This record gives sequence, C-alpha cells and structure tokens, in this order.
Amino acid sequence: MVDVMELPKSRINASMLAQFIDQPVCFVGKLEKVCGLSVLGSRSLDEEISGIVEVVGRVTAKATIMCASYVQFREDNHPFDLGLYNEAVKIIHEFPQFFPLGVVQYD
Repeated sequence: MVDVMELPKSRINASMLAQFIDQPVCFVGKLEKVCGLSVLGSRSLDEEISGIVEVVGRVTAKATIMCASYVQFREDNHPFDLGLYNEAVKIIHEFPQFFPLGVVQYD
C-alpha cells in the first residue's frame, strides 16, 4: 500500500466521511475527545492535543480517519473560524473545476 502522505488528498468535512471510504483525506475539525489515539497505529502521541486539528490520513470503513499526521492549530491571538472553513470545503466540492487540488477523484 502506498504511503498516504505521498498521495493527493481531498479536503473534506465530517458530513463527507462516508463518501471517502479508503481514500486519503485532509480533515480539519475540533477535537473534543481522545481515546487511545495513535498516529497510524504505530506510536502513541507524546503530547496532549486539543482544539482545532488538521488530520491527514485514510478514511476507514467505519467512517473514521486513520491518522498519518496531524497539525494542531494555535488559537492564542486569532481563533480559527471552523464555520467559514466548512463553507470553503463545500465550495471546493461544489466547483471542483476551479479547485483541482482540493478534490481528488479515485477510480
């Protein structure tokens, strides 16, 4: 299996998870609960993460994301507008001809 980090990834929101089963994705959301989280199942996280996180990984059959990497967004001075980001993701998928790097088609 090819490393998910080397593949093109679609930006998605939570409502799109079921449409991207077994595909590499980039997902931004608010982390509310962590249960035994590990990155690609190979190592436990060494830091506590919370708040807004960008996750790159592959969507599982249960419509969850197997994390390959993540970035925690700092919101010290400027809060991240998750609602605005969600609207941008919807627009990317509505008009993929204008955002070719935001939506990837796999056959």
